[in-house]
Amino acid sequence: MKIITISGNKPYELNIRNEKDPRIPFIKAAIKQRLVSLAEEGLEWVITTGQMGVELWAAEVIVDLKQEYPIKLGIFPPFLEYESRWPEIYQQKYLEITEQADHFQPLYNETYQAPYQLMNKDYWLIDKSEGGVLLVDEDFPGTVQYLLEKMKEAVEQEQYQLMFITPEDLEDIVREQQLDA
Repeated sequence: MKIITISGNKPYELNIRNEKDPRIPFIKAAIKQRLVSLAEEGLEWVITTGQMGVELWAAEVIVDLKQEYPIKLGIFPPFLEYESRWPEIYQQKYLEITEQADHFQPLYNETYQAPYQLMNKDYWLIDKSEGGVLLVDEDFPGTVQYLLEKMKEAVEQEQYQLMFITPEDLEDIVREQQLDA
């Protein structure tokens, strides 16, 4: 796969209340592990909306990976001022990461108008990628369930690959890092 989209839960869906949460480095390590594997198989682009939580953490991982791999980051928020209602720390991180992206462009050149913008961004991400990586617990998917459902449909209908980073994968990362410590 040359182009993937990555998404997952928002911080509050993971019961993460601030950016100093000790679980975030494990989440980033799991994302990095998956992206390195894909980069070594020819991954060129990762596209995302830059949403707070998994997408924003993944974007930070990609920026770091660009030092070692020819991987590019595209951020495509569904509308202008996408981050305007987020906590300030995430707004700041979003602005920093969009400046470091290889491509940044809102899908709708207007502020939030209606839910169709969010629904259409899911279809757009699937249409523009060959596969998706979701960090999610399928039993408790949270708001990423809408993208998950559309990705599962795409898997059934076309040549689309869906990969997961599961709670078990995160536990494996924790165990590996504890053994290395």
